Amino acid sequence: MELKQQLKMAQQLVMTPQLQLAIKLLQMSRLELVESVRQELMENPVLEEDSRDQVSDGENGGAQVASEVAGEPVTLPDREAATEDASAYLPSTPEEKRASEIDWERYLENHTMQGPISGSGYRANEDLPNYEATLTRSGGLSEYLKWQAQMSDFVEEELRFTELVIGNLDERGYLTMEGVAPADVVPKLAAEAEIHPEDAEEVLKIIQRFDPVGVASRDIIECLMVQALHFGMDQLVLDIIAKHIPDLEKRDYATISKALGVSLEEVYDVAQAIADLEPRPARGYSSEDAQYITPDVYVHKVGDEYYIVTNDDGMPKLRICRFYRAAMMGDKEAKEYIQNKLRSAQWLIRSIDQRRKTIERVTECIVNKQRDFFEKGIEYLKPMILRDIAEEIGMHESTISRVTSNKYVHTPRGLFELKFFFNSGIRRASQEDIASESVKQAIKRIIEAEDPNRPFSDQALVELLAKDGIVIARRTVAKYREMLNLLSSSKRKKYF
Repeated sequence: MELKQQLKMAQQLVMTPQLQLAIKLLQMSRLELVESVRQELMENPVLEEDSRDQVSDGENGGAQVASEVAGEPVTLPDREAATEDASAYLPSTPEEKRASEIDWERYLENHTMQGPISGSGYRANEDLPNYEATLTRSGGLSEYLKWQAQMSDFVEEELRFTELVIGNLDERGYLTMEGVAPADVVPKLAAEAEIHPEDAEEVLKIIQRFDPVGVASRDIIECLMVQALHFGMDQLVLDIIAKHIPDLEKRDYATISKALGVSLEEVYDVAQAIADLEPRPARGYSSEDAQYITPDVYVHKVGDEYYIVTNDDGMPKLRICRFYRAAMMGDKEAKEYIQNKLRSAQWLIRSIDQRRKTIERVTECIVNKQRDFFEKGIEYLKPMILRDIAEEIGMHESTISRVTSNKYVHTPRGLFELKFFFNSGIRRASQEDIASESVKQAIKRIIEAEDPNRPFSDQALVELLAKDGIVIARRTVAKYREMLNLLSSSKRKKYF
């Protein structure tokens, strides 16, 4: 073994802090970006929010563009001016340092002479938040069931068992435990609550009659049976639920009729009655809050042209706080700390501005390539992949992927995710390729217009699409149908 030196040339990608920050911001959604910026405002004292009124691009951008096209003078917000260079606030000469000094003794003296602020000094007519706005979370099915249990005459052991049952409900409202067979769930919970298994079964029957009826059932048969008994349905309904749910799901009414010795009309009537029952008792008690989508960019049509306007509503306008110019005087450690914060603030402002410009460029390129979609509709959506946009604007495909992830665009055709416009191509006879999304919509239109008593099979859909020059396999039609959450022809067929 020996030590020796040697020279070697190699190319290596260095992930600088600036590049890491730019990549991180680029793939964030709009809400995540706003939250990240506000967090940085709290942690970085050098950054501050510009409180000056600025015109909102999201709401007024279309009017601005319209006025500009009409020939009227328009003043748009100068975004470049809002992005201030942090290096401009770093004192460089001794004269600047002396000019920026602050008389802290006089400042503190004036501050101490001010009277205390009264705690009751708020405006009497100020709007206070309503009660709903003060809730940390909305009430769900668990809270509702616990309230009903408290209103019942359960003893202490039974209440413990009830809480265990409620805590083991899944999103459907069924009583389940991971790795435990349905028949063993109640005995296991009864042992934990220190209650006899027979008493636990009785308590479970009471819980299943809570609102919503059928909650805490162990499977769909028990759920429907509880509801049928609660609503006083006849014996035929109970027999079909207990023995023929698989046949009912396949709509094999003939087998049910033959097995039970009743007419098809009676089976149809029972099937319609069972269809009115709720197989998922927790359906109306979802604890998930509604997710509202705010577009990142707007596409406005003015005349025959499309204009791209980014949505800056709610986005804090950042600038460098001038106060910290004087804080670097005379203290080396303070100067180093503030200079680091200045660099961090400068990187953030530049990265946000670069993110905005990149989204604008990608959206503009998408609009140009998919102009037929914006003019005529989804039937004219063209096949497009990430490489098409990447080559057009001179960026890498991974960058385009980050730009289009969790970004939404508001267009005259509606609100779409940017990834919606990327589709694989399907060949058509003697015509240009068609986007896969257009094929899905064609399948959806055919099914919506079909006779419900004689629905089209997947093979029939293949033949109908072939008449329009769209040649695809039956399994592809089945895959697209499932992606659209459309049932097979046997399950779409209506008998009554």
